[in-house]
Amino acid sequence: MPKGRKGSNKGRVRTYTSPEEIDAQMKAEKERKKQEQEAEVAGGAAQNDIAEEKLPASGSEDSDDENSDRRRAGVQGLIEIENPNRVAQKSKKVTQIELDEHKQLSRKEREEIEKQKAKERYMKMHLAGKTDQARADLARLAIIKKQREDAARKKEQEKKAKDAAALAARGTPPSRK
Repeated sequence: MPKGRKGSNKGRVRTYTSPEEIDAQMKAEKERKKQEQEAEVAGGAAQNDIAEEKLPASGSEDSDDENSDRRRAGVQGLIEIENPNRVAQKSKKVTQIELDEHKQLSRKEREEIEKQKAKERYMKMHLAGKTDQARADLARLAIIKKQREDAARKKEQEKKAKDAAALAARGTPPSRK
């Protein structure tokens, strides 16, 4: 090649990998990784058994540390930083859950409960007739009853007067009851 020029791909035949070949390579790689993990687990279990025979108390702690180091990849094993914004979810066992524990209510929830209780108290007093509105309603009902009784009495008197007038028109005297 002449001086100062870099080689280029122009004029060369390009080869492309078919999707089937890519899938086959991916599957082979996954199987290889799976076999390596199985080998590590089998080898780690054998090493743990040997370590437990020698030192039963400290052997299990060492194996936990080794497993945690293996799980971390790359820089994660070197740097131990905990994100303060990430809240780890703690799962509780059924035996740890206390049902009698007093739950703290929010301000809105407390106000809503107080409002409902006040409404119930008011309705009880209203039904007993102890509130101003209940007294006004009862007075209004009494007035309406009185008006209806007066109207019924007046209607009855008009009916009797009409009957008497009809009998007088016929010429027969009214009967006494």
